[in-house]
Amino acid sequence: MLKVNNLEVYYGAIKALKGISFEVKSGTIVTLIGANGAGKTTTLRTISGLVKPKAGTIFFKDIDITKMEPHMIVQLGVVHVPEGRRVFPDLTVKENLELAAWTLKDKNRFKEKLEDVFELFPRLKEREKQLAGTLSGGEQQMLAFGRALMVDADLIMMDEPSMGLAPVLVEEIFDTIVKINKEGKTILLVEQNAEMALEIAHYAYVLEVGNIVFEGPAKEVKEDPKVKAAYLGA
Repeated sequence: MLKVNNLEVYYGAIKALKGISFEVKSGTIVTLIGANGAGKTTTLRTISGLVKPKAGTIFFKDIDITKMEPHMIVQLGVVHVPEGRRVFPDLTVKENLELAAWTLKDKNRFKEKLEDVFELFPRLKEREKQLAGTLSGGEQQMLAFGRALMVDADLIMMDEPSMGLAPVLVEEIFDTIVKINKEGKTILLVEQNAEMALEIAHYAYVLEVGNIVFEGPAKEVKEDPKVKAAYLGA
């Protein structure tokens, strides 16, 4: 579904991505793990069109999206749940979801998607008239997921969805990611909680200072001694 080839990204003179290549197959959860500054967020932002690469290509469903503008990439079916949730705090829960549905032309489809989101996140239904800025961190993350689902995209990229959440909410968020995947969405997951990410993912790539240094089925990556020592506290 997604193919990234020899991607290079610079921030001024700093080379943030050093020719990385990877792919995400339809129907899977693929995770990128690595320390802060490894290039994980930059990778997602480049796929979204928010950062322009110096070299390399990005193909989504065999369409070259490397130089496309972000709104066109969303229309093709790629959506980005950013780090820090980034909900619109002065809008209600429902208004946040309505804004996300700008790609939907059919009003009936909009109602269906809204019902799907409220079924997956009953707490959002309870708070649909509440300002998003007054929600708890976990509820804001649910809203960020809900916005992504309103787009009706095929590929959902998630950047640090568990950041800043209590352990009990982290489990809930990862359960939700699995549920979304089982309902047919392909997931590209960036996550500092490497243990949980490797637990739910099908395939994993390890990023270190702009390079992919290791890859494989997530269960095998989780058992690798170097990965254990570097990222799993073993």
